[in-house]
Parts: sequence; C-alpha cells; structure tokens
Amino acid sequence: MACFEIKDLSFSYPGREKKALTQIDLKIKQGEFVVLCGRSGCGKSTLMRHLKPVLAPHGKKEGQILFYGTPLNEVDFRAQSSQIGYVLQNPDNQIVTDKVWHELSFGLESLGEDNQTIRLRVAEMASYFGIQDWFHKDVNDLSGGQKQLLNLASIMAMQPLVLLLDEPTSQLDPIAASDFLETIRKINREVGTTVIITEHRLEDVFPYADRVIVMEKSKIIANDTPRAVGRSLQDGENPMFHALPSPMRIYAGVENDLECPLTVREGRNWLSELVDGAEIQERAIIDDKKLEDLESVVEMKEIWFRYEKNSPDVVRGLSVKIPANKIFCIVGGNGTGKSTTLKLLTGILTPYRGKIVIRGKNIRKYKGNELFEHNLAMLPQNPQALFVKKTVKEDLLEMLNREPLSEEEKERRVGEMAELVDITDLLDQHPYDISGGEQQRAALAKVLLIEPKILLLDEPTKGLDNYFKFKLASILKKLNEKGVSVIMVSHDIEFCAAYGDSCSMFFDGDIVTTDTPNRFFSGNSFYTTSANRLSRHVFLNAVNDEDVIELCKRNLTTR
Repeated sequence: MACFEIKDLSFSYPGREKKALTQIDLKIKQGEFVVLCGRSGCGKSTLMRHLKPVLAPHGKKEGQILFYGTPLNEVDFRAQSSQIGYVLQNPDNQIVTDKVWHELSFGLESLGEDNQTIRLRVAEMASYFGIQDWFHKDVNDLSGGQKQLLNLASIMAMQPLVLLLDEPTSQLDPIAASDFLETIRKINREVGTTVIITEHRLEDVFPYADRVIVMEKSKIIANDTPRAVGRSLQDGENPMFHALPSPMRIYAGVENDLECPLTVREGRNWLSELVDGAEIQERAIIDDKKLEDLESVVEMKEIWFRYEKNSPDVVRGLSVKIPANKIFCIVGGNGTGKSTTLKLLTGILTPYRGKIVIRGKNIRKYKGNELFEHNLAMLPQNPQALFVKKTVKEDLLEMLNREPLSEEEKERRVGEMAELVDITDLLDQHPYDISGGEQQRAALAKVLLIEPKILLLDEPTKGLDNYFKFKLASILKKLNEKGVSVIMVSHDIEFCAAYGDSCSMFFDGDIVTTDTPNRFFSGNSFYTTSANRLSRHVFLNAVNDEDVIELCKRNLTTR
C-alpha cells in the first residue's frame, strides 16, 4: 500500500516564476527506506515540507498528495501530528522544553494522552534509545548528537507511521552521524516505520536505501535502487555521481568488469578480488611534507575557558600555532570545544587564563572594530545568524556600508561575489526562503566581502552539495594565494582530507595531534575516510578516492 502518493505536484514560491517543484509524480510504499538527494536548491526540502502540512511553504501549489489514500489536506491535525514525524536539520530548532524527560513527553502531552500512556511511552523510548543516563539532564547540557537523538526519540514516542528527516546529520561528527543513521535503519527494519530522508553525506545512508530518488532543477531525474541510480548517474556523467559513496566512485575510476561495490565492506572485497594474483609494486602514497618552521598568523598559549564560574572547563590548556596562508582544519567530536575555540579567536568569548596573538598582536590590544576591519571574519555554524535584511542582495550590500565606494562600485562587487558563490539568481529572495545550502553560500559571500586576512569557518560545508564543495575548495585555495589564512572547524573529514593543508584532532578541550591530512587520517582506525578504510589492507596512506584509484592504476593491468 502507498504511504504517500504524489500526483503531478508543482510549486512556486511567492513572487517567483521559476518553479521549486515541477510535475512530481511519486509513490512511497509503506515500510520503505527512501533517500532523497540532489544539489542544493534542487527542491528536496521543499518536497519534504509538502509532506508535513504544518511545515509546507506558502506559495502557488498544483497537484495532489495522498496519505494512505486520503488527500493530505483532509487528514485531521491530530493524525498529521502523530502519524507524520519530522526531524529538522538543526536540532536546536526543534527542542521546546528545558529537560530531557519533558521533551520526550511533550508531544504526547500535546496530543492529550493520559498519564499512564505517557509514562509507558517515555520509558520505552528512553530505554530503546539509551537515554536513561541523561534522562534528568538539562537539554542545554547535551551534545549535538544527543539533541538530535532526543528529537528522534520524542517523535517516535508518538508512534508515527512515517518519519521524514531533512539532513539530520549535517551538524553531527562522523561517528555520531553513523550511529544516528544506524538507529534510523533499526527503526525502519524493526518497527516498520517508513523513512524518507534527505542527505548530502551519502556515504552511510546510501546503502541503507530501498530506493534512491535524485532531484535536479525541481524535477526527479532518477528513481531506482542505489546501484541502478549509481549506474544511471555515471552513464549520464551527472555531477551528482561525485556525491555517491567512495566505493562506487573508486570502482568507476578503475577499469574492471567486477560487480560495483556499495558499502566499504563490499569495497574491500572488490579491491581484494581486483588485486588477487597481482604483484604490488607501489603500495603507498608518499607524503614527505613538513609542517615545521611555518610562519604563524594565530597563536594561542595555554588557553583555559569555561562558560560559567562553577562549570567544567570547555577549553583546557590549549596551545597551538596556526600557519599563515594555509587551510588549517580542526576535527573532532561534538562538544569537544572546537566552535568555542573559534569564538575565542573572535573575542566573542574571553579566556580566564592564557594569551591569544593574532597577526603578531595580543587580541586584548585590538580596539573597537579593528579586529574585524579587513582583518578577521567568521562564518558561523548557523548562517541565518548573519542575515538581517529582507533580500540576499540587501544583506550583501550592508557589508559595504562603511566602505568609501560609489553605489555603482558596491553593486559591481556584490554582483561579482554573487557570481563567485553561485547565488546570482537568489539576490532578490529573502534569505530565509532559500535552501540550507544556498543560505550557506550567501553567508559565505557576505563574510568574504569584508576581505579578511584571517577567515574562520565553522562547518562551512554543511548543507553544500559536492559540486559546490569543489568550488569552495577552489575559492579557499585562491584566498590562500592572496595571503588569506583559513581556520576551519569541520565534521566533513572527506573535505578536510582532500583540501586541508594540516589537520588537528580536538579532544577534551585541547588539540591532541596535528599533521598533514595524509598522515593524520591514514593513522586513524575509525576517524578516517571511507577510501582509507576500504583500501588499507592493500595500500598504505591512501586517504582519498584519487589516492586509491591512482595506486590501482599504477599496479594493475586492465582486467
């Protein structure tokens, strides 16, 4: 039986001729695990929000959506609330109470369930999701991964028939993201809940899917099993192929007639079969880069910080020198102190012990806006924090208000920046009406207009499709060439491995190690790339898809 049946659905936002959805015809079967993917702005989130009427955007809509055979707009509000669960991208946007136990019970209380039912459901969810140890905690004391798990548990307490998830792992570290997606899979397999999930990070979720739906420019261009979709995107040379899991991309880069792997495990087996009987001449990627004796643009000496007088230290004795004109990546789990460190560099937060030197000057000696005037800028984790105007263009122009420029010159600079980050067609829209990835690009444009010498980036690839990740890397490298130093906090280890100049592991309030991406990730067992996990039983120091492909080509004859 069809859970959702979408018939000839088209939609356009107010004041826009371009459609966000164009003639969508789709059936979702009961119990399916469906992955919805595509480039930023393709219409994924718009389509998802139409499946939850209370979140549906305002605009011109054509077509029909049926929920178990009933027009969705005729399903009563109570049924919509309890039977269609929705997990947002940002966990903080969904939590409404102050205590974990209250958050678990809030939805059931809103539905008017009796106390006995609420107590039973809350106890069941707390046990199922392993929440017992933090059941009585304040929500503010939870990590990002715990908050997202709490959101999921709170929804599942209402026993929904369908679970909609809009990029739920975008703010989680790789290990927390993998655990979260495994929980979603468990719910789908064991409870039978229909799952529809949008994701840019397809590495873990792609193999779980019964069906993958790919959108492009408001339309569905592929709708099939994961392997079939992979073949279709590869044969059509579609840019979305580069967003697929590493095993599929590596397979495509090596001429062979074996079956295409979907998971890392299948990838290891494929590589073992591929090299079986071959004599390996070159086993390793050689990395002889040195990090020593580089000029530092930022230095932190014995930094200690806590948010409240009697609370635990978030940053503990941190000492680090950050090299100039490089991309310095900081990775680590949620809640370890990474974002706090960036805020310390901006002066938003002040350490109670230690010294911060920025471009040779103690941060305490910067007066007024001196620290930020063509000097230092930060792209925060939540791009919406930067938007204060009614259109993207007005937001960008606002950054040039203090510059002694003519109106024509301001318009020219904004136009060039919009073209650089691919948001030219979004300039007249409200910043809150564009997709998460488009917001990220618009926020980046706003920050770059300051022309900083030091650029701080907190999760800059969040919500970005693979196409723009390549473009972002190019932008950052060009900034390096112009004398701009980039300090990036990220959960996107694939991006850091491919484009970072150095990577540091943040743990328990301090940096525990720093090295080149190759040596950093090749030395890790879990906190590493899929390409490394797939190939390390055969090759050494191969951390990117290109590394594995190159070593295969060097060592193997065509099969």
